[in-house]
Amino acid sequence: MRRRRPSPLPIRDGVDATRVVLRAGPESTIGDCLRTTPALADLTDDDLRLRAQAGEIVDAAGDPVSLDAPARLNTAIYLYRDLPDEVPIPFELPILYADENIVVVDKPHFLATMPRGRHVTETALVRLRRQLGSDDVAPAHRLDRLTAGVLLFTLRREVRAAYQDLFATRAATKEYRALAPVDDALTTTVTIRNRIEKTAGDLRARVVDGPVNAISDITLLSDAGLYRLVPHTGRTHQLRLHMASLRVPIVDDPLYPDVRPELAQRPDVGDFSAPLRLVAHALEFTDPFTGERRRFESRRSFPPAQPASGRGGSTSG
Repeated sequence: MRRRRPSPLPIRDGVDATRVVLRAGPESTIGDCLRTTPALADLTDDDLRLRAQAGEIVDAAGDPVSLDAPARLNTAIYLYRDLPDEVPIPFELPILYADENIVVVDKPHFLATMPRGRHVTETALVRLRRQLGSDDVAPAHRLDRLTAGVLLFTLRREVRAAYQDLFATRAATKEYRALAPVDDALTTTVTIRNRIEKTAGDLRARVVDGPVNAISDITLLSDAGLYRLVPHTGRTHQLRLHMASLRVPIVDDPLYPDVRPELAQRPDVGDFSAPLRLVAHALEFTDPFTGERRRFESRRSFPPAQPASGRGGSTSG
């Protein structure tokens, strides 16, 4: 996980201040840039002016800035957004383990790891900060919003980097479970190796030519369509794309192999009846402070899904 310079504004009610990187044009002011930032579309000119007058629009050093000041390209500005109205995610966030350094949770489907876009308070990070009463809670890694399962957070700033490095260096081992159409050829583990890239503005990642950067082991475990997935790299949507490339797409995937807008939009209207059948089942690593080998497993089971009992096409892997 890429580390950023800490925000100069304090956390409010579990939510970080918003960081905006200015995309300045000729003779643009800071105000011009903020007004045209999509993430701030909910703020009016009066909202921005009041925040500036209160000293709540600041630079990376924490110094208040004027909306009329010239904008400098790629300068970071920090301010508080109004919290959006969010559809409540009606699932608990169970804690699997906690000590003085870490807390491990069993994230439900549909709950984002951390704030992004319209998902702010309905995220695992904000829930934990509020539940534990600590703004020092921070994710050591991430899970996609649609993926459930084991997720690790740190509880103290001084240990954060060491646990994040476990994931940055691939020293932590992850194992997933998925439901998908049955393909008997996959009872023997198949390893997928290719190159995956995802561009801004494109909902889906894609396999492209070039050096390998995505490797996954895929094994069918049962006639019910239960698969074990072991990623050796961490590309966006890697497991979902690799399963679709084998013609056994994960049940209720709204993006692969085809975009299904009607499925993707269900959670936005409070329909959580068709989760992506993908769970981060296990996380294993050597603790960087105690040297202890740790393993945590999700307790989540899959809702029944009729497509998982079908047969997929034959594949050679």
